[in-house]
Amino acid sequence: MKITTKVLVTLMMLGLAIAGFAAPKDAKKTTLTFWTFQEVHTAFMKDAVESWNKANPKEQIELKIDVLPYDDLHNKLLISLQAGTGAPDLADIEISKFANFLKGKKPGLAPLNKYIAKYLDKIIIGRMDSYKKDGNYYGIDYHVGASVMYYNTDYMKAAGVDIDKIVTWDDYEAAGKQVLAKTGKPMCTVESTEHWSFYPLIVQQGSDFLDKNGNGQLDNPINVKTLEYLKKLVDEGVAVVAPGGFHHSEEYWSFMNNGGAASVWMPLWYMGRFTSYMPKLSGKIAVRPLPVWTKGGARSAGMGGTGTAVTTQSKKMDLACRFLVYAKASEEGSVKTWTILGFDPIRWDAWTDPAMKAKNQYTDYFGTGVFDMLVSIKDEIKGINVGAKFPQAVTLVQKNVMFKVLGEKSATPAQALADANKLLNAQ
Repeated sequence: MKITTKVLVTLMMLGLAIAGFAAPKDAKKTTLTFWTFQEVHTAFMKDAVESWNKANPKEQIELKIDVLPYDDLHNKLLISLQAGTGAPDLADIEISKFANFLKGKKPGLAPLNKYIAKYLDKIIIGRMDSYKKDGNYYGIDYHVGASVMYYNTDYMKAAGVDIDKIVTWDDYEAAGKQVLAKTGKPMCTVESTEHWSFYPLIVQQGSDFLDKNGNGQLDNPINVKTLEYLKKLVDEGVAVVAPGGFHHSEEYWSFMNNGGAASVWMPLWYMGRFTSYMPKLSGKIAVRPLPVWTKGGARSAGMGGTGTAVTTQSKKMDLACRFLVYAKASEEGSVKTWTILGFDPIRWDAWTDPAMKAKNQYTDYFGTGVFDMLVSIKDEIKGINVGAKFPQAVTLVQKNVMFKVLGEKSATPAQALADANKLLNAQ
């Protein structure tokens, strides 16, 4: 068949029209840089980039990730922000260090208010408040960090203890004595070089390291009473000091993996430590709320965390802010906080998503009821006061208070807390 010029032009135009309906080639990708000190966070962020690129074909992102040692990242980032050059687009900042980056009238971090506003009614707001100054939010956490109790059900059953009848800390102590008598095992471990055993227990009661004005209150009556309680558990043999001094030591993981103690309280993000370092306990650990101090008291506290921030040195600040909010505060991102990281998402509405009960390494290990339990205590997860003195307060509690009282046993709770508070408020 002879193709005339007219037919040829028609065919060419038809081809162009069809091409217009075809999937466009990837737009040129914008490179964003991201610093983190946690290798596990990289998988989450890489997945977020893939999801973002599928949803935003005309605004493709390539994320260049650097994993730095904890101290190196915070020191390098602070120096870069002070110097006005060398900072990444996005950075993870651990909660106990975050206040260092909010000093001065103009922090080197971008306010996220206009980007996060539409999600705030679905977020556990205490987690946002930890990264807030003068009404502006500067970071978004990976998780709530709800403090919970992890019970070894084999020991509880052997001792005849019903964990669902442990309501108060007095009940917990009594159950611990029963476990010790029946099994010869301590009920729990407490840290002598970290703050996780102490901090959630005071926050439950409405106390904190700092008051609302950012001043130290380490030696207030609630804090003294709580540390005396922990010391009493150790003196009674109901608790033992964690091997290695804290719940992240190799010695501790080995101790627990071999059935060292009958329970431990830590934030929900500690589930990943069980699955990674204590495989022998799979199927034996039940997750429950913390006991209360008084009837009707709070059964949890939000602990730990890492706020991801966008620096003001970013040449693509708007894109970086939109991507960060998408990664962590979108419905999809919140669900993946659990499915990828095993963390409790900052969006409470995600806790009832069917994905939270879908089979994965965490449901295999702990069962499928964890988020049902969390939903029941979501309004009891107390937040913390994070002011300029917070990093120093944490360090003093770790190295001075816990070690002196439970490690070397050279000071009473009241004395150690008073000495630490004096140092804190002298800053």
